[in-house]
Amino acid sequence: MTTPASTKQRLIIIGNGMVGHHLVEQLVEQGALERYQVTVFGEERHLAYDRVHLSEYFSGRDADSLALSTADYYAEHGIELRLNEAVFALDREVNEVVTDQHRYPYDRVVLATGSFPFVPPIPGNDREGCLVYRTLEDLDEIRAAAEKANTGVVVGGGLLGLEAANALRGLNLDTAVVEFAPRLMPMQVDTEGGELLREKIETLGVQVLTDRATQRIEDGDTARHRMVFQDDKILETDLIVFSAGIRPRDELARDCGLDVGERGGVVIDDQCLTSDPQILAIGEVALWNQSIFGLVAPGYQMAKAALSTLMGGETRFQGADMSTKLKLLGVDVGSIGDAHGNQNPGARNFRYLDQIKQEYRKLVVSSDGKQLLGAMLVGDNGYFDTLMQYYDNGLELPEDPASLILPSSEGAPALGPDALPETATICSCHNVTKGDICATIDAGAVDLATVKGDTKASSGCGGCAALLKSVVDHELTARGVEVDQSICEHFAHTRQELYDIVRVEGIKTFGELVEKHGHGLGCDICKPAVASILASCFNEPITDAAHVPLQDTNDTFMANMQKNGTYSVVPRIAGGEITPDKLVVLGQVAQKYGLYSKITGGQRIDLFGARLEDLPDIWGELIEAGFETGHAYGKSLRTVKSCVGSTWCRYGVQDSVGMAIQLENRYKGLRAPHKIKFGVSGCTRECAEAQSKDIGIIATEHGWNLYVCGNGGMRPRHAELFATDLDDEQLYRTIDRFLMFYVRTADRLQRTSVWRENLEGGLDYLKDVILDDSLGLGEELERQMQTVIDNYQCEWADAISDPEKLKRFRSFVNDARPDPDIIMTSERGQLRPA
Repeated sequence: MTTPASTKQRLIIIGNGMVGHHLVEQLVEQGALERYQVTVFGEERHLAYDRVHLSEYFSGRDADSLALSTADYYAEHGIELRLNEAVFALDREVNEVVTDQHRYPYDRVVLATGSFPFVPPIPGNDREGCLVYRTLEDLDEIRAAAEKANTGVVVGGGLLGLEAANALRGLNLDTAVVEFAPRLMPMQVDTEGGELLREKIETLGVQVLTDRATQRIEDGDTARHRMVFQDDKILETDLIVFSAGIRPRDELARDCGLDVGERGGVVIDDQCLTSDPQILAIGEVALWNQSIFGLVAPGYQMAKAALSTLMGGETRFQGADMSTKLKLLGVDVGSIGDAHGNQNPGARNFRYLDQIKQEYRKLVVSSDGKQLLGAMLVGDNGYFDTLMQYYDNGLELPEDPASLILPSSEGAPALGPDALPETATICSCHNVTKGDICATIDAGAVDLATVKGDTKASSGCGGCAALLKSVVDHELTARGVEVDQSICEHFAHTRQELYDIVRVEGIKTFGELVEKHGHGLGCDICKPAVASILASCFNEPITDAAHVPLQDTNDTFMANMQKNGTYSVVPRIAGGEITPDKLVVLGQVAQKYGLYSKITGGQRIDLFGARLEDLPDIWGELIEAGFETGHAYGKSLRTVKSCVGSTWCRYGVQDSVGMAIQLENRYKGLRAPHKIKFGVSGCTRECAEAQSKDIGIIATEHGWNLYVCGNGGMRPRHAELFATDLDDEQLYRTIDRFLMFYVRTADRLQRTSVWRENLEGGLDYLKDVILDDSLGLGEELERQMQTVIDNYQCEWADAISDPEKLKRFRSFVNDARPDPDIIMTSERGQLRPA
């Protein structure tokens, strides 16, 4: 029975940000709408949106995709949502909220007004082109200003400042960061971490200026603005974004006489009550125990405490941990607890610094070495989850705490799900513990999706996704529930099982496979995975009519789509060796079609900016000149990088270029669960960086040493020595077996390094299978590879010879004209997206 609206209390929520919306969700889920008639005010025109991923607005996401809900959700639950209507007064004498449109009576009010960007009081800070980075409207202004700018500066080197710098860099501005403190992110990292962070960010092309206090902003000579610093040094720029911290939006509370802190913020108690018991405050506007919490997770915890207060419950806000795991400008930064070690006298520190890999880790432990008090990570957050569990749950550290941050930490105890207590926090955004997950499973949840839906775990920042899956799988298994490892809802099989089915039954199309062993039409998970399996087994052209619907965008058009809708063209240059004639052709093609040219890290030339309808003509000219597809778009062999070897280098002991060309031509048609890269070095000086590749070969005086399962990328991993002093034929045979065993047994989108880590028995098992043929598969694996090699054909050569296949290459199905929305501009003598 629904409570009549006339008997409900009138609850007004002022602010429709992430925290305000979370309170709305809590009201709905906990049945509070039986007691309250709710009205929500948002001064922005947009529904509550995800500010954590705000920078993705510049890389293609729009307001709708960032939205946390819909207007229909509010209407469905009878909640009045008033967007684009700012509240400018609280009349506590008559209990009314005042906007420029109306006065609204209330029984209870929740202030969720958040914060605003702090703009330092610098003369000239209000000039045109001086902006802030906070809302979608701010980002629209920045985007518009960037169209008329070449350079941009962010004032503030903290979390938000580096987010803003990433945005400017994404808008193709030469970007600089100016920070008043001696280092970047001074709240999260120490001197050593700050210096490493600086190095990594400068490597990305962002200038970093620390210890700089801007005195004034005036007209520039070479740019719109000149920033003058305390030492009279100057920096000229076209665009300035202030991101130097936040200040609570507490003006409503000040004006109506609520208690506020000396430096701002509405004072609240553990129940989130202000000095007026009819008014609550949550999120960044609230001051609890002299602290403002600038992260979303504490705001969500406040929302839950506020709901409890509104419903007469006992939940209280007891403060929040400010530990954070971030990726800024592609750089990992993690901070846990007392990361600086200045809150615990007598604490001991352990530090690890690798300047080659650019990784820094620090532990702060109790004086007896048994408790983790804090931690700091720069360059690799792979250690964060384990350290967080030690910190969050007060678990006793291993005898040697340093083992937790050393790269060769085989002696460090792995914190599996069974080692975590029931109180262990799995999702800090929604304060979900292991006990909550267990209770949900005990109540009937039998899969990850149900657990996520019931607890909201991993629906905030998403940083706990891997740990959550691990806990759910472990707890289901412990209760005798068989954990479904199916690739997706359309196949009750893993990728490995589907591979075996395809091989044994000789199935050559997705339609036949789904008819015999699946159901439905397939999806974006199973289709590309099956496409890869079919290509690995039979190497038929992916351009064939039966295979085209299975491919993702890049494979469909055999080119990598760029952010403005154009494509890149990457012809194969085996081993990095190219004739002058072919170099000339690449230059002529780039010039003719207006393509941006860049030499890649894999010793190839990438031509960017090709329109879809131009791809066949471009490839026609390249193939006529002797080029073929470089498979830069596929989960396949990408490159075989080489040094010049014994042919030219005085240290070389083998012909590394010749070997690289042989290997690239041998494996160039191989499709795999993930991309594969090779490196061949002519001596132990390792100029081809072979030990960071999936397959690394280093010359010796007696042959070749083979390394396997390395990679660069987000989580770099050194390859491991697999076999020594192999001759050419032994090398080919060993790589044939290794690659085919990987293709046969790896999971979808699993790199060789991750596959190796998950292999029971590790490297020794792999050596037994490949080198000693312990499973008796050696000859079969070699035959499978030979089938792939024999069936190779250039996919682009195949496509341009077939008029039917060429019909795909147009921007519009019913119109041959090019896409009018692709606009280019010139920079450093080349075209780039406008």
